[in-house]
Amino acid sequence: MFALVDAVSFYASAEKVFDPAIRNKPVVVLTNNDGCICAVCPIARKLNIPKFQPYFKVKGYLAKHNVVIRSSNYELYADLSEKMMNIVGRYCDNQYVYSIDESFLQFTGFKRLVDDWHEYGHNIRLAVWREAKLPVGVGFGTTPTLAKAANHAAKKLSGYNGVAIIDNEASRQEILTKMKVTDVWGIGTRLGKKLQLMGIHTALDLANCNARDMGRLFSIVIERTISELNGIQCLSWDDIKQVKKEIFSSRSFGKRITHIESLQSALAAHCNIVARKLRRQKSLTKRIVIFASSSPHENNYYKKFFMHDFAVATSDTCIITKAMNYILPSLFQPGVRFYRCGVGAIELETAQFMQMDMFNINKDKPELMACFDKINNRFGQGTLKLACEKSAVSWQMKRYFLSPQFTSRWRDIPKIYCK
Repeated sequence: MFALVDAVSFYASAEKVFDPAIRNKPVVVLTNNDGCICAVCPIARKLNIPKFQPYFKVKGYLAKHNVVIRSSNYELYADLSEKMMNIVGRYCDNQYVYSIDESFLQFTGFKRLVDDWHEYGHNIRLAVWREAKLPVGVGFGTTPTLAKAANHAAKKLSGYNGVAIIDNEASRQEILTKMKVTDVWGIGTRLGKKLQLMGIHTALDLANCNARDMGRLFSIVIERTISELNGIQCLSWDDIKQVKKEIFSSRSFGKRITHIESLQSALAAHCNIVARKLRRQKSLTKRIVIFASSSPHENNYYKKFFMHDFAVATSDTCIITKAMNYILPSLFQPGVRFYRCGVGAIELETAQFMQMDMFNINKDKPELMACFDKINNRFGQGTLKLACEKSAVSWQMKRYFLSPQFTSRWRDIPKIYCK
């Protein structure tokens, strides 16, 4: 048996954890630089507030309905995510954290221990609420794809109250009939439109298709999806844990920058993020792309990118940043008001099977990077960084509605006054 535990509107719910005054109020969370709405709590959802709508377009409507606005507080979300994952991990014998608010659970030795999966799901929900004050939905299924479908039912279909189970033919058909084909894990909008043109509108319609024929028509991925929807497990634990094939870090600036030093500082920060993510998934990169642009809404739109190939694949922050500094003079253009920049690792290979080069020496320093990561993991990201990654207010995000960082700043630790 598999399960998927997923937080309800995680960012918005996280904002309410340390602020009881807004728990019964509509809350929305904005993206980087307070640009768009990225999370809407269930109370705000009743007001038909659309996600991914630019904030300036709905600013008046939100004010009219006294909606609480929050900027993305990534430091708080990361800590609450870790706490939530630690709690749900106690309830299984194998866990995979799929995203910041989703975790797959696998139960191999629990058949004799769990008599009622429905009750067990509510025990998980209650534990997360008691210890982290986060609402979650729990879906059980005989395959990972069915667990994902059950989780969708638990959170978005009426009558399930936070827990849904697909463990027999009746429950499978009941839930898949109520799901759109685009609600199925792995079926995107573009593929969904093609399937709808073929008369496949629900998840059950997709499940009733011939898996092999659909695989020939589309891909092996959809063949596996159809098999999993029919209770045939095709995804191994390693398939779910599949590493990223590309890693990017990019962000728009809080305000336009025109100095090469500020652009260098921002790009160095992105190099650090990309290198850290490479090391985390035990990957190396043979090629990176460095890019920067002005706003497309300004006159004389400027956008440029450069590729850099490494003779020996690397995940060393110093080596990647050095490559960025080599490219920077060609990327920077005087007079341009830069709006966005970023770094991407686009040709990855596993560190376990690293391909050495006969004529080039590997200059990575894994011991130094291990120390670098250990210090930052313990004391917070940014504690240790390269000199060129100096703090620069000019390029950092706008977060005018930022809530206190309750778990990562001493001055923001919640205070309780007893009278």
